[in-house]
Amino acid sequence: MNTITDVGTWASSWIWGVPLIVTSVVVHVLGLVMIRSGFARFFTRRPPSRGEHLMRFAAATGTAVLLITILHVLQAVVWAFAYVALDALPSPRIAMLYSLNAMTAYGHITDFLAPHWQLLGALQALNGLILFGLSTAFLYGMIEFGSPARQR
Repeated sequence: MNTITDVGTWASSWIWGVPLIVTSVVVHVLGLVMIRSGFARFFTRRPPSRGEHLMRFAAATGTAVLLITILHVLQAVVWAFAYVALDALPSPRIAMLYSLNAMTAYGHITDFLAPHWQLLGALQALNGLILFGLSTAFLYGMIEFGSPARQR
């Protein structure tokens, strides 16, 4: 194999991967902003008692984690759809499993992308790192903002 020609086959992965990354990060950030807005409204209403604050904080945190998980799943669905549309994977089921695997770096799937699309899977893994980093930072900030210990 000539490595120079092999690299040239990556162009399609970059052409599809970079816009998918940018779009998913923008959608993720917008989703986090909406979650943050709801969280802030939830805690700027009438100041709760300390015990009530702890319960509200737990409920808000659980809700935020659920919504963030839904954001990640929706983005995995978009990538899975791209894999099927590009004939990189044979079925939606396999594409979804592959997509979640790539996004989370789970590493236990036995199905692989068509050889000329393998870089696209690596780009999705990069996207997953960015998204999980944003989600982690968001949750940390949320905990700092609404922590019952902060309300003392």
